[in-house]
Amino acid sequence: MASNAARGDVRVVIVDDHVSIAEALELALSVEGYDVRRVAVPDAPASPAALVSAIARLRPTVVLLNLDLGPFGDGAPLVAPLVKRGAQVVVLTGQTDRARWGEVLAHGARIVLSKSQPLNDLLATVRRIHQGMPVLDRRDRDELVDAWLERRTHHGVVQDRIGLLTSREREVLGELMRGHAVREIAARGVVSEATVRTQVKSILGKLEVSSQLAAVGLAHRVGWRAPEAVRN
Repeated sequence: MASNAARGDVRVVIVDDHVSIAEALELALSVEGYDVRRVAVPDAPASPAALVSAIARLRPTVVLLNLDLGPFGDGAPLVAPLVKRGAQVVVLTGQTDRARWGEVLAHGARIVLSKSQPLNDLLATVRRIHQGMPVLDRRDRDELVDAWLERRTHHGVVQDRIGLLTSREREVLGELMRGHAVREIAARGVVSEATVRTQVKSILGKLEVSSQLAAVGLAHRVGWRAPEAVRN
């Protein structure tokens, strides 16, 4: 096992918007002998580049990165630039979405740890990274990355299908996503309900789904942004 003095040369930077969790990690790692720092996460949406720069200035050996950074947003875009700067990124998350785990692994994270795992698992991971040992079985990593690639391919197919919609059909899909019924959409667009129903039928056909609910769910899942609401 590495000595405390050697561990003192390992700088661990914690990036987590939950202060209590960050403080607990800082205490546990400090007791283990590591040089631990915390970076404040902006409490509003901001440029990932600015946060990456703030982290990089600390010259971290290991970065413990929360995947969900609250009001700031998604932590995933921070992974690749941090890895490029030489940091060993360990992602922490409460999510169980395998494709999301695969995404950050594909971008260079060493491992993803669930926040429900014992603290000793995290300490062991940092210790293994310090010792130059593997922290994730290659087969497990490949399976997670494959899950992400499969979802990305699926999202691309859905985006292509959405691209087949006319501008009016995109407006109608947007209204459905806002929870408006056909009658409301017709009134807002000053057209007949029959016209809107025909447009909805066309939307379902192009998206290859069988219901309005499925069409809305599909658009949400791929992060499609609806156009501005229809006005009279």
